[in-house]
Amino acid sequence: MPVKIRLQRKGRKFSAIYDIVVADSRAPRDGKFIEILGQYKPGTNPATINLDFDKAVDWLQKGAQPTDTCRAILSYKGVMYKKHLLEGVKKGAFDEAEAEKRFDTWMKEKEAKIQAKKEKLLLSNKDARNAKFEAESKVREARAAELAKKNAALAAEAKAEEEAEKVVEAAEEIVEAVENEVSEVEAAVEAVEEAVEKAVEEETSESEGTTAEEETKES
Repeated sequence: MPVKIRLQRKGRKFSAIYDIVVADSRAPRDGKFIEILGQYKPGTNPATINLDFDKAVDWLQKGAQPTDTCRAILSYKGVMYKKHLLEGVKKGAFDEAEAEKRFDTWMKEKEAKIQAKKEKLLLSNKDARNAKFEAESKVREARAAELAKKNAALAAEAKAEEEAEKVVEAAEEIVEAVENEVSEVEAAVEAVEEAVEKAVEEETSESEGTTAEEETKES
């Protein structure tokens, strides 16, 4: 029976999780499987891989063929290299102790590379966060400056309106004072005119009385 090591999709849409399974190559992609070897989560950076190392090696030695993606995953975890070393032991190229030594050296180098990548990603994320923070700070400062400018303009406008109102009030007071003075002058003129009219009337009355007396004497 041809056996494959392949991925079986799980998880939600846009958040896929894959089981690494051993299955009959003739079975549907998400159908029956023989055994689960682990899980692959591509959504993280770096991708999260949980794998039963010994079972994976055992199935490879039994002749299971991994798909291209699974081969890359197994290579990343060192399964393919371990299989290669075990084949070397079988052929007598070196003993098991040497194979383990070589594998341990490879794993240490691999872990160092992974750790370096994680640190680089962490630093990159930190730089990205700092850049984002600086950009947001600049935006906030620009908004604050614009708001201060608007407030200053509104304050200046309010002050100008207040000064204009004061000028209008002063002008109205001046007009009122002038009107009061005009009223007083008009009253004084009216009083003078009345006095003049009264004086004229009195003088006219006296003149008429004198003339009547003279006419009476003559007659």
